[in-house]
Amino acid sequence: MIRERFHVAVIGGGIGGLCLAQGLRRAGVSVTVYERDRSAVDRSQGFYHIRISPQGARALHDCLPPRLWDAFVASTVSGGQDFAFLTEQMRELLTVKATAQPDPVRSHHAVSRITLREVLLSGLEDVVVFGKTFERYERAGDGKVVCHFDDGSTAVADLVVGADGGNSRVRRQYLPHAQRIDTGIITIAGKFPLTEQTKKLIPARLYEGPNNVIPPRGCGMFIAPHELDENSPEWDATSYVLWAYGCARRMLPAGVDLRSCTGEDLRDVVAVMVRQWHPDLRTLVTESDPQTVALLPIRTSVPIDPWETGNITLLGDAIHSMTPMRGIGANTALRDGHLLSRCLTDAWNGEKDLLQAVEEYETAMREYGFAAVRASRRTAQQFVADSGLGRIAFKQFLRFAERFPWLKHRMFNDTGHRES
Repeated sequence: MIRERFHVAVIGGGIGGLCLAQGLRRAGVSVTVYERDRSAVDRSQGFYHIRISPQGARALHDCLPPRLWDAFVASTVSGGQDFAFLTEQMRELLTVKATAQPDPVRSHHAVSRITLREVLLSGLEDVVVFGKTFERYERAGDGKVVCHFDDGSTAVADLVVGADGGNSRVRRQYLPHAQRIDTGIITIAGKFPLTEQTKKLIPARLYEGPNNVIPPRGCGMFIAPHELDENSPEWDATSYVLWAYGCARRMLPAGVDLRSCTGEDLRDVVAVMVRQWHPDLRTLVTESDPQTVALLPIRTSVPIDPWETGNITLLGDAIHSMTPMRGIGANTALRDGHLLSRCLTDAWNGEKDLLQAVEEYETAMREYGFAAVRASRRTAQQFVADSGLGRIAFKQFLRFAERFPWLKHRMFNDTGHRES
């Protein structure tokens, strides 16, 4: 087969899009990333810290040049931290011990979103174009795609990859029937400042590793520590414990309109919702800085039927955004970037044509991506389930699994605990 030369335009410089760009750059494939942020430091990356599973680590290892892979490993906590399931009265149901593998490619890693993005941006100075907000595309007569940006500029490519997140403009134009829906679940998240003094206010279990709190029914709380050191690139230099309280919207106190609430109001709402919980969990909420408390509505994609392959495709949240309840969103985006990079490299090397490469990617991505969406949504529904009997059964299952290490390994080995 004749080697086909083509150019790839990636819309969006998030984790998946940058992983793809690194893989293509490493293989010598022509690629440009168009990112709406004005610079590499514009984005604070929100509340979250990421746990990279072995699958995500494999994607990074294969796409990054060796020096950047080494930089990634050096910036992470290999093996993550012990993850526990607790009752709202702080009784431990199950604890998953974090064990580091000798091979970092097969290990779990905890990493700051900001640090990971810095690693993924390294070496792409001539690939990533900042300050470009995508508006629309049009097809040219020669089979190419013309991308239009809000500053009036355009870019021409043989393949456009929409990696522009859950509100993807590429998806809205290309697959207008692919919808994201409101799950009816609301999450309020905040940060408890972590200092030597504040550590005395809560038990070590709450700052030594992530925790999933399981009340009798209708709600839940995820807790994860984020300790920084003097070398951290974080914009926020204060270590903290992240807490995220989730419930069905119908469970909120009557008359509460979260859209008009300040951070202090939101914190007070959660304090009311957990008033019968263990005092240590209440302290975690009430002693948090109200400026760090925010409302996070939970939305999810709806799986759709296969579409006809063309020279536009999608990856990550742009096509299969999911709830954070299962902790697999970032790792699935990395898997997308890795797979699409491999398929396009084959096309670049003449092993298949461009559309064959895209079709191969989309066929596999739809299967595992929408499976992840469904699994994540089920977990979210269980997180806020009203069934008291269901919660009792789940807690009994966790206590059973605590007795059998092989069962815990099977339950948690693939996901790397959670994405915190």
